Amino acid sequence: MYERKIPINPDCGIEITMNVIGGKWKPWLINRIREGNHRPMDLQRAIPIATKRVLTQQLNELENMGVVYKIVYPVIPAKVEYFLTNLGESLLPIIDLMDEWGNNHRNLFE
Repeated sequence: MYERKIPINPDCGIEITMNVIGGKWKPWLINRIREGNHRPMDLQRAIPIATKRVLTQQLNELENMGVVYKIVYPVIPAKVEYFLTNLGESLLPIIDLMDEWGNNHRNLFE
């Protein structure tokens, strides 16, 4: 697993936030989990251009940071679901603002 070589500056809120939601798919994952895509395969279908390995890695990072939690059901075949924690839900306004900004400026990047 990746270990940060340069410590996070605890005096910089942007750096702390980016450490949590930085990563190509983390905001998407948070949003998709909010929308009800809880199982890894559902998340993979919702973000088809992302590889399974990268999604799994980013879900693990979000879980380690306390943004999501995972329930592993004792059934065969294995069933796993991800849900937002209170900390994860506190990121939703940021995710919504990112979505709004992107929609408002879409024409500049087409």
